[in-house]
Amino acid sequence: MARIPGSLKALLSHLIDYAGLYPPAALPLPAVAANYDAFLDSPESWILNRLILPAARLPEARLEGHWRVSLLVEEEPGALPRQVETLETKLARGLSLPTYCEAPLAEIEGAYAKIRTGGLTPEAIPASEAVAEFLCQAAARRLPCKATAGLHHPLRALHPLTYAPDSPRATMHGFVNVFAAAAFAWHGMDRPETIGVLNESRPDAFEFLDDRMRWRERTLTTAQVEAARRDFAHSFGSCSLTEPVSDLRALGWLP
Repeated sequence: MARIPGSLKALLSHLIDYAGLYPPAALPLPAVAANYDAFLDSPESWILNRLILPAARLPEARLEGHWRVSLLVEEEPGALPRQVETLETKLARGLSLPTYCEAPLAEIEGAYAKIRTGGLTPEAIPASEAVAEFLCQAAARRLPCKATAGLHHPLRALHPLTYAPDSPRATMHGFVNVFAAAAFAWHGMDRPETIGVLNESRPDAFEFLDDRMRWRERTLTTAQVEAARRDFAHSFGSCSLTEPVSDLRALGWLP
């Protein structure tokens, strides 16, 4: 296999939380479990992070010993299997495990932040200005975060929003855009330039080398990308792993 540049490896490692239960895939739980197991055994397992499950489905999920789970909850869940590592909620406070809160940044206490970056309709996609504001504010507060929904493709572009033949189309955020922008914001990029990273649609505007990542004239070292991913921009939820990986290959960024 061809070697993956260090900065790209840093940007993509353990990036995707597999959320196959959720739209637009909306797969049955047995298929989701089989997919997650297969992804963990695949050459792309280094890109995979946790399995996303709602608390209501946990009793019927047969968790394998090597799985890592993030559980969607409405309240404190109580005792949990050891595979559950993090919680996600619309509350604005931390619970008994590290918690991602889909709530206004100013209200979050003792927890991490979560931003919704897309959905099944064009109206569900937040403007780049709003995403940049979230990233810059969270970075200024040193508040770790994750994203969910709508990040199926590496670069910002026009795509169908579901897998239906008559799906609406809209310009979707790219996950490379979002996490590169997050890394730059973590290291001090201002809001106007962060918007520029989010709006970038040209693959050649990005360059991934062993020792650095470049967007146009701005660069971060691989160590800076690693720090931003570790301490700030943790992951994003996606109902597919194969689609993001296929797109990365089509761009020539993965072998």
